[in-house]
Amino acid sequence: MNTRSRILVADEAETPKEMLRAVLESDGHQVHVAPDAEQARRKLESEEVDLLIASLVVPPADGFELLRVARQQRPSVPVILYSAFGTVETAVEALKQGAFHYFQEPLDMEAVRQVVSEALRAAKTTWQASPAAANGSLSPADHDDLGIVGAGAWLDQVLELLRRVAPTRATVLLTGESGTGKELFARAIHRLSGRKGPFVAVSCAALSRELLESELFGHEKGAFTGAERQKPGRFELADGGTLLLDEIVDIPLDLQVKLLRVLQEREFERVGGTQTLRVDARIVAACNRDIAAAVRERTFREDLYYRLKVVEISLPPLRERREDIPPLAQHFARLYAKANGRKASTLGPDAIALLQRYSWPGNVRELENAIERAVVLSDPSQTHIDPSLFPEAIRTAPSHGGEETALRGRQAEPPRAGPVFLHRLTEAERLRLLRDALQRTGGNSTAAARLLGASARSVRYYADKYGLWRRGNSSQAA
Repeated sequence: MNTRSRILVADEAETPKEMLRAVLESDGHQVHVAPDAEQARRKLESEEVDLLIASLVVPPADGFELLRVARQQRPSVPVILYSAFGTVETAVEALKQGAFHYFQEPLDMEAVRQVVSEALRAAKTTWQASPAAANGSLSPADHDDLGIVGAGAWLDQVLELLRRVAPTRATVLLTGESGTGKELFARAIHRLSGRKGPFVAVSCAALSRELLESELFGHEKGAFTGAERQKPGRFELADGGTLLLDEIVDIPLDLQVKLLRVLQEREFERVGGTQTLRVDARIVAACNRDIAAAVRERTFREDLYYRLKVVEISLPPLRERREDIPPLAQHFARLYAKANGRKASTLGPDAIALLQRYSWPGNVRELENAIERAVVLSDPSQTHIDPSLFPEAIRTAPSHGGEETALRGRQAEPPRAGPVFLHRLTEAERLRLLRDALQRTGGNSTAAARLLGASARSVRYYADKYGLWRRGNSSQAA
């Protein structure tokens, strides 16, 4: 987090409360403590709070009561609960009632740090539709309050697909470059599904093989060194809700077998356990790498791939949906102006022109960071964001104007470097450019994408769709 987050810790016991205060303040957060439920409730009512961390023991109420208060008064504030006396059932109940996470004491402070970061990031990126901009021209669509900001036709198509698939039990695979908002769309699927259980997410790339197995399936007491008590896994915690398996392509092969069984049979055993548990969790998988290439390279099981790919939703990079840049930028400007006490919440035509000229390799996440930086560095008296406050890479980006038009009008010329918006071309234009680029690069999709200035994922998608690999392009090498 770049901004100083305000965290409220509620616990009658001094030791965990002060440990949390010390660790979180060392990370740059502003921490307030409350020794009982009444003081915690008053702080929730009267002060700005970004995150609540509460023990289940906070007389005269308990952590569940504080969770209900927070959900009513500050629904956007995530809540983390912990206790030394809870059970698996306690953890499941906490998540079902809307807690972001539940910890068993003694607290693992590194794990707490990670979850706090995830909770604050989730709260920060749960984009809420904003009122119309002052000039009335940059109002983002709220898409039925799903918290998704955008203006392109692609988004209407994706949301229509989400609404059709969300109420079913079908597994959804979200693909797209890092920063395109895959978790946001996964949360939208959960909200549209009507499921009463929690939304639970786990990154398959962030943990070692052993930790990932325990995180997904849980473990029994004594299952391995350090397993001092039984722990529920993410599948168990997501029962009745939705489980997002992020960066699914990074899951080890031996765990893929166990995951396939859960998807097929809806049952599993905890690590070190013999009891078979059944689970009703909707699975959404996400990846920013080419999962089809991983199947070809035999690092990802083909049967698991097709089990996950019941419905695939591909999120285009920001450079291929530039119409979304103005509403997203305006949204972030208002968001961070309010968070930082700045007046600079409006983007003029010159600022928008700069933003639309840049290629955004980091996608929406990079755009958000650029707007936050400009707002924080702005003159407190200014209402418009000064374009000179954008990072140098954005200010000096070469113009892409006219290149798409030139590509559309080109008949015999081979493709040259420059951004190509493949999804906007006619089928005949798209096929001609792709065939030419793949022939020039010997069928290398990554080289062809570089030649076109498009994403490698888009090139592979359309090459597969048109069967170009079968038409003389012998290599799909990345």
